[in-house]
Amino acid sequence: MGANSTELTFCGVRGSIPTPVPENLGFGGNTACVAIRVPGHPPLIFDGGSGICRLASTLRGEKDLHIFLTHFHWDHIQGLPCFGPLFDKDYSTTIHSSREAPELKQILADQMRSPYFPVPMPAHIAYRQVEREGALVGGLRIRPFPLNHPGGATGFRIESGEVTIVYATDHEHGNPEADATLRRFADRAGVLIYDAQYTPEEYENRRGWGHSTWSAGVKLAREAGVNRLILYHHDPFRTDSQLERIVGEARREFEKTFAAKEGWTMTF
Repeated sequence: MGANSTELTFCGVRGSIPTPVPENLGFGGNTACVAIRVPGHPPLIFDGGSGICRLASTLRGEKDLHIFLTHFHWDHIQGLPCFGPLFDKDYSTTIHSSREAPELKQILADQMRSPYFPVPMPAHIAYRQVEREGALVGGLRIRPFPLNHPGGATGFRIESGEVTIVYATDHEHGNPEADATLRRFADRAGVLIYDAQYTPEEYENRRGWGHSTWSAGVKLAREAGVNRLILYHHDPFRTDSQLERIVGEARREFEKTFAAKEGWTMTF
């Protein structure tokens, strides 16, 4: 990485459940987790799916960690109990979400109580609610916005100098108000990470399940003037060859379309 480069790393890319099977491993089988590193600022981690376990081994002596959770469905928090830095007091870890801090703390503690997990949530972790105007981590502004998902979910716009990244996983298109909000927050983003769990054909039988399609992502990217579209939250049963075909199809409508791949780092 160059001294002034921003890094965006995909640590987990699947939705619903980890599927580390041979036909999926080209793109990866772990669930949602993305890390953003901007020189001079603490690393930002989005979601704590099983991919966060991979992230622990790639930390570079970074001790001030900030984890932003979009919501609390199992595939977005299931890696937290196995994320080593949470249990190490040498790390300063803050977990952020749209929920009030006491509620956030209780939600995460509940998944680690008996009989689900043998070790309780460490006491030294800090919890913060992301207010409407956004959170500041160092000089980075992280702005939240609502997504259309059962039980609610939060998307984030991360602004760092010349680089803007929008993380919009677990969103179902078709709600006019939610779509308009997402379009506004995605405006002219350098990177849009978008829920594309279903194909348009599959979606017809999955309406109301809380997920979107690559074609809706393409439409949004074009309307919002996005530079790069990253298809994300892949269906757990989507094989590598199927994902490659989807990317090829999407690129005919929006050339700078990619599918998130576990371990892939983009630099800006």
